[in-house]
Amino acid sequence: MEQEKIKIKYHSDKISKLEYIDGKSDWIDLRAAEDVTLKKGEFKLISLGISMELPAGYEAVIVPRSSTYKNFGIIQTNHMGVIDESYCGDDDVYKMPVLALRDTEIHVNDRICQFRIQRHQPKIVFEEVESLGNKNRGGIGSTGRN
Repeated sequence: MEQEKIKIKYHSDKISKLEYIDGKSDWIDLRAAEDVTLKKGEFKLISLGISMELPAGYEAVIVPRSSTYKNFGIIQTNHMGVIDESYCGDDDVYKMPVLALRDTEIHVNDRICQFRIQRHQPKIVFEEVESLGNKNRGGIGSTGRN
């Protein structure tokens, strides 16, 4: 598989460099680039300490790590961040918008979220039909009920 080269600017020498770990996951951990103390109910845009130039037609998707809430008591307020390739300037620093659900401290270099780079959605046309002609599964949210 061909490797894409992504230009990256680090805004802090205190965070670990990004690393793609082949064979483990195609999500890449991002780290807090600042110390943050939050009280329950407080909001903060936490700097992730990087800017990138993505290839044309690509976007970065940022989500919390599975342990973020357990470890830090924060949730990402937009649930999933999408950064398109137009955010490619030196000062277009990636950030994670968070809400604290308990008093918490986050330190520089703590892994708080992860991202992946993906192609933009292809252009699509919606075709209206009377029936989809498929078997029903019980509706969204029905899985796992006894």
